[in-house]
Amino acid sequence: MSSQHAFASETQRETTGKGRQLVAMKELDKVYGNGTVALSDVNMTINEGEFICFLGPSGCGKSTIFKLIAGLEERTRGDIEILGMSPKEARKQSDIAFVFQDHTLLPWCSVIDNVMLPLKLRGVPKQERLQEAERVLALVGLSDHRKSLPRHLSGGMKMRVSIARALASRPKLLLMDEPFGALDEITRQSLQDELLKIWQQDPSMTVLFVTHNTFEAVYLSTQIVAMTARPGRVSAVLNVDEPFPRDDSFRTSAAFSQWVRTVSEHMQH
Repeated sequence: MSSQHAFASETQRETTGKGRQLVAMKELDKVYGNGTVALSDVNMTINEGEFICFLGPSGCGKSTIFKLIAGLEERTRGDIEILGMSPKEARKQSDIAFVFQDHTLLPWCSVIDNVMLPLKLRGVPKQERLQEAERVLALVGLSDHRKSLPRHLSGGMKMRVSIARALASRPKLLLMDEPFGALDEITRQSLQDELLKIWQQDPSMTVLFVTHNTFEAVYLSTQIVAMTARPGRVSAVLNVDEPFPRDDSFRTSAAFSQWVRTVSEHMQH
């Protein structure tokens, strides 16, 4: 596998997603009020069922793209649609969920109450809230900690709660902004494995994942979106053509090392 064959410019790339078009960005710019050009001419199509990692230097606009997709920021120029809707419309329909690096749990609420909170705010009946919370806590392996307060949990467990809370609304699009960045390597790898298992159980869910970690991007992705330094542009998209499920045997394989080298070489240009 050579970098010549692994990469193509975004405009030349043919979409190879699993399902229908989910996100479309066309000529997208974002300029902040202080004059900072965060994004310039971003063009990208994301299909349903992908696991896409956004990789690039600090300040290249990765998190800005996520905020635009989530409807948390307004674009300066261009168009962005999620399932033919505006980001804010998609968020209102619970099609989008967001996981930050900070778990953002309410310290006075139990694990299950934290997970149920978004459903409660949307007026979901109590019994349905409980059923969904129990379902997602089982997915992340925290059923036995449903009554615990956040202060009694490890960093990895808090992140599991945050992921469970995002999954409770059964989103079509899960946005994860460096969720494992503050965790130790063993916990990080464990959560990577759990996240892939959850994603594989729901073929319709698409995950967009920001990371600075090349190893993490290669391990998780169906595609890696490489971004340039500010102003952020999509410089290339890499299709990581390795089978799932992935495990430690992939992490220690020659193929994994080759992908990491290819990505690293590209990011230096």
